[in-house]
Amino acid sequence: MTPPEAPMDGIADQGTQPPAVSVCASVAPPTVTTRAPRPARPAKVRAGMEILTKRGDFIAAARARKQGTQSMMVQGRKRDDDGPFRVGYTCSKKVGNAVTRNRAKRRLREIARLLLQDHGQPGWDYVLIGRAGETTTRPFEQMQKDFLYALRKIHRS
Repeated sequence: MTPPEAPMDGIADQGTQPPAVSVCASVAPPTVTTRAPRPARPAKVRAGMEILTKRGDFIAAARARKQGTQSMMVQGRKRDDDGPFRVGYTCSKKVGNAVTRNRAKRRLREIARLLLQDHGQPGWDYVLIGRAGETTTRPFEQMQKDFLYALRKIHRS
């Protein structure tokens, strides 16, 4: 007589013989590893101003005070802390192609660099939004006046 063949489907024979190697003894108990928390990134600073980079900050500013002018929209939000003011810039595709949007943002950055040091208030977030056709073509002096007007209105209310 020939012994019965072992099944080919990968299931071990449940006979009376003990296994050659204990599977449970060779597995190490699971270890729990915890990561150290990431250190907070330093704020992005350009021209002495902290720059808004997180989407949540832009959304919070959009829910706060806003003042439109002919050349831009300015949003301002009073934060709960007394840290330095922060500023963000944005231009949608309505402003134009990438070259036009970048030019508009460069003009907005320069206006903020020139005027926010003297007229910005600690603990505030400002977002400057470019307008289609106006931000890139309006005379720079007029844009500065527009920005100062918007800041006065935002701080007053």
